[in-house]
Amino acid sequence: QVQLVESGGGSVQAGGSLRLSCAASGYTYTTNCMAWFRQAPGKEREGVAHIYTTGSTTTYVDSVKGRFTISQDKAKNTVYLQMNSLKPEDTAMYYCAAGSSSVIGGYCNTWASYNYWGQGTQVTVSS
Repeated sequence: QVQLVESGGGSVQAGGSLRLSCAASGYTYTTNCMAWFRQAPGKEREGVAHIYTTGSTTTYVDSVKGRFTISQDKAKNTVYLQMNSLKPEDTAMYYCAAGSSSVIGGYCNTWASYNYWGQGTQVTVSS
């Protein structure tokens, strides 16, 4: 089992920044990718960014490219999501996830392989 605990959500005005943290514990060696997902009210959950924990390569959904950065601190077993230039449409519950994914070219290949989830942290961006 892998346990994930998120922190760092909150309320911010458009254009502001937040940094989310996800601390992992347990059998983390059984996973090779970690990700941030989000789910807004009335919408499906979507993958935002993931990181291949071995090579630290990253992938982003188009809507956050250039604004969000996923990173990791291997010594702390923690993954971060730095969110800059936030927009009202970024408002959602953000979830950290971990899993064992197929890797192509050194990048996590799919959003569908995550089987460990945190409890979520709310991000609200006001206009």
